[in-house]
Amino acid sequence: MTRDTKESKRPIRCAIYTRKSSDEGLDQDFNSLDAQREAGEAFIASQRAEGWICLPTRYDDGGFSGGSLDRPAVKRLLEDIEAGLVDCVVVYKVDRLSRSLMDFARMMQTFERRRVSFVSVTQQFNTTHSMGRLTLNILLSFAQFEREIISERTRDKIAAARRKGLWGGGRPIFGYDIERRPGGNRLAVNPDEAERVRTIFRTYLECGSLLRLVARLRELGWGTKSWTARDGRPRGGRPFDKCRLLSLLTNHAYLGKVRHKDDLHDGAHEAIVPEDLFAEVQRRLRANRSADGRGSSNSRGALLRGLVRCTACGCAMVHHHTTGRTRSGSVREYRYYVCSRAQKEGWSACPGPSVPAPELERFVVGQLREVGQDGTLVAEVVSEARRRLREQADARREAREPERADALEARLGEEDELSGAVEGFDALWDSMRAEERERLVRLLVGTIEYDGANERVSIAFRTDVPAPGEVAA
Repeated sequence: MTRDTKESKRPIRCAIYTRKSSDEGLDQDFNSLDAQREAGEAFIASQRAEGWICLPTRYDDGGFSGGSLDRPAVKRLLEDIEAGLVDCVVVYKVDRLSRSLMDFARMMQTFERRRVSFVSVTQQFNTTHSMGRLTLNILLSFAQFEREIISERTRDKIAAARRKGLWGGGRPIFGYDIERRPGGNRLAVNPDEAERVRTIFRTYLECGSLLRLVARLRELGWGTKSWTARDGRPRGGRPFDKCRLLSLLTNHAYLGKVRHKDDLHDGAHEAIVPEDLFAEVQRRLRANRSADGRGSSNSRGALLRGLVRCTACGCAMVHHHTTGRTRSGSVREYRYYVCSRAQKEGWSACPGPSVPAPELERFVVGQLREVGQDGTLVAEVVSEARRRLREQADARREAREPERADALEARLGEEDELSGAVEGFDALWDSMRAEERERLVRLLVGTIEYDGANERVSIAFRTDVPAPGEVAA
């Protein structure tokens, strides 16, 4: 009895969370967030005899949807809960905290782990009781149902507008301006931009390459569409790159069409690119994609696919291949790992835009062979990997996440596989198929950094084990 009495007198620190989906009316002296907080303060005051006190910190999310946890005040609230600064969370209604059942379940796990209770002012329940938890799940299910109904209605509205040929909103399209009308916004032709669009289509056929077109447009100083957002800030006006040009050249809006998923509908706006010009550009794009070898995901046997990064740009280096004829007339294939920034903006954008794939792959395999011959290094690599995995598993168990801890423990056996793979590298390699070699490399290697300016390669092993050292290619 004495211990229970002491615990009951311990102050219960209450944090009030408020949210409003839109920012409309938030500039008023007394807005919806203030009203929600006032109701929470009154409820906490009614529980003063139970030791409840209201924390002065405000957790207000104005203009944020409850469909996700990407909200600044929610993040601060969860951080304070983890820091042990909050004993109870008070909201005006359940859906103020979240409209997603999955997100709410995650938060409730955090609340239970930190022994934090949850109270709704207008829906009388407390999660410290089983009935309160049942009521919470029922109310939250209806909140999620309401959110999904709103989403379905929005999607149906957009689909109906597209079928009527109306513009569905979003970023303005280069070549058009937005004409605001009572029955819905329309696209109106911008004569100067429309002429530039047609010039871009014709110039692509002359250049025959997106990268050469990027260089040509940068020489002209042409950029993407510029406009002013509703908040008054300027948007757009960026230099064209490969991806932006591909999006422009494949946009059916220039034919006076409106796309909804896989269907095209006649639009209510005027076409600005002739159909024959648009069709010829699409044929050239398809031919170039076929020549670039963009077929199956790894039909060319890229051994280091997804592992190589450009040191200068910090970008991934993607596998690329092309074909050419030798002096004898035979066809020869050339493979490269190419900096993705150079692919988008042109070769001049990166000091070392590409490296021959066969040379880099031979070098990496050679380094792995040497590592396998150094028994001391193999033991150090595997020991460090096992130590890190044990630390992660212990942390998961402390956080009361046994399933994740068991999964990490299971990976300790995989590290034994790593040791055997390294030591038996020579015996395995020659007998493996291409996909097996790729899997083995991924088992051993975390990342490969390529410094094209200095022609240097750095190899980092898996599980964040430090690389044995930078070696010259």
